[in-house]
Amino acid sequence: MDERAVLIAYLEKQRGHVRASLEGLDDNAARRAPLPSGWSLLGAVHHLALDVERFWFRWVMAGEGVRLADDAWQVPGRETLATVLDLYERECRATDAVIAGMSLEARPLQWRDAWGPCHVENLRDALLHVITETATHAGHLDAARELIDGRQHLVLE
Repeated sequence: MDERAVLIAYLEKQRGHVRASLEGLDDNAARRAPLPSGWSLLGAVHHLALDVERFWFRWVMAGEGVRLADDAWQVPGRETLATVLDLYERECRATDAVIAGMSLEARPLQWRDAWGPCHVENLRDALLHVITETATHAGHLDAARELIDGRQHLVLE
């Protein structure tokens, strides 16, 4: 497998872990905040959709004029588990389209200087950053899920 295919496969594996963390939950359980910091499983996936997939690929890398979230960890009351998962899927597919149209060496098309220097130099860096962030939050989701209903997600591969 070439480098691009490997990176995409790792990203999709972590996305699958995120999806699996929510299987079998109802809306109320997905909104529960089992940790003192106050975030919910639904909020974490909402964050991954808007602050990770949308931000890094559509906004930074592709330069699209998409709306950025003010606080993606907070899920509007009208949103359900199904709508947040649908949002996540749409953003993942939009990311896939951005990745398909770019070289791994493609440079970011926009950044706000007020944030300091951009630590992502190219699409490869963005992919590695998002794989890492998605894997980190997948672990958070596992711990939170275990606190909510005792379900454990053991990953051996």
